[in-house]
Amino acid sequence: MTVTRRMTPPERYAFGASVRPLLVPKHDPCGMLRDGEFWLSVRTPEGPAALHLARAAGDLIATGHGPGATWVVDRADAIAGLRDDLTGFDEMAAGNPLVSRLAKTFAGVRLPATGQVFPRLLRAILEQKVTGKEAHRSYRAICRHFGEPAPGPADLVLPPDPAAIAASAYWVFHPFGVEQRRTQALLRAAAVAARLDRCADPAEATTRMTALPGIGPWTAAEVVRYAFGDPDAVSVGDFHIPNTVAWALAGEARGTDERMLELLEPFRGHRGRVCDLFALGGIGAPKFGPRMPVRSFARF
Repeated sequence: MTVTRRMTPPERYAFGASVRPLLVPKHDPCGMLRDGEFWLSVRTPEGPAALHLARAAGDLIATGHGPGATWVVDRADAIAGLRDDLTGFDEMAAGNPLVSRLAKTFAGVRLPATGQVFPRLLRAILEQKVTGKEAHRSYRAICRHFGEPAPGPADLVLPPDPAAIAASAYWVFHPFGVEQRRTQALLRAAAVAARLDRCADPAEATTRMTALPGIGPWTAAEVVRYAFGDPDAVSVGDFHIPNTVAWALAGEARGTDERMLELLEPFRGHRGRVCDLFALGGIGAPKFGPRMPVRSFARF
């Protein structure tokens, strides 16, 4: 089954920068962004699907493949970031010269909303307390192990079925570089994945996720930012972001979560968007000390 839809993006819309955060860097078995075309595989309530997005004469063409084609095409505008609501943000940004400049420079970057909680939760749990390189290596291995071929011509796999993950023993994940603590959090999340997908908004999803042992505010924020397109989601507990915010907004080389939230308060409603702008602009606090080493739990 194939379904097509034509959409008109806003002026200066930055297609690649808007959808790129939905993919694991370098290689994602469940999606790709190549030559101005974007692919994403999803498990929808109507069955498996693959979404293709491409620019055409100023418009954005969405094509869905598979039994869930209608569902994913109906949501294509949200996945592309076209439902992102920037109401009031320009007025907030005007109060800070740096934020105002970044908001103008990256005005075309929109926040996507996939409507898919568990795939993002899988990635966020794997990213807990390890380097991005380690986490992404584990993510690729898990997707390849549990993945099933996605519809369409892009040679993708579907995101892992939560039921298959929930039915697995924790030691299955050890060769993928995931230790018991993160694996147990993942198994708990997989067991209630259907309930999480029924959450009506970021607040409900955050409450349900953080009620699970091993899932805290950092993980929940990483999920709702892209599953619901929540522009206010702040990754409290992040290793770098408090320092970045303190440096960008107050010239302080180091910051705590409390200081970060204090400085972001004038941007409430768009606090996560401000953090994203700092990342897009390459803003970072001075670095001191060695970097976190890359390890392999599979060798322990």
